[in-house]
Amino acid sequence: MSEVKVSSTHNFAFWFHLLITILAWVGPFLFSWYLMVTAYGLVLLQFLIFNRCLLNARHALDTETDKETTFYSYLFEQIGYYPNRKTLKLIVRRYLYIILSLVTVLWQVVLGFEPVLF
Repeated sequence: MSEVKVSSTHNFAFWFHLLITILAWVGPFLFSWYLMVTAYGLVLLQFLIFNRCLLNARHALDTETDKETTFYSYLFEQIGYYPNRKTLKLIVRRYLYIILSLVTVLWQVVLGFEPVLF
């Protein structure tokens, strides 16, 4: 269980962040693999260059209180699940978007399923 309560402002940036997070998960079925792999690459590049998610500050996600806080940990904690923030941050920043890229390529290129939208 987390000791530190983290806050966020639920403004336009929060809802936009939530939307693109959801799209990251359903995108492999909606958009062409080259668009999704490019988007995942840009997210990873953001983590590599800035060592943070740039949208977190736009909706006042309090990452100063706990340096291991991520948008994912905030969302999980809002529904009552308290993951280890450090482990979750490691998974999100290093592995998640690579895995989602591989799922996208597997689904569309290897298995031959067409994206629903583009």
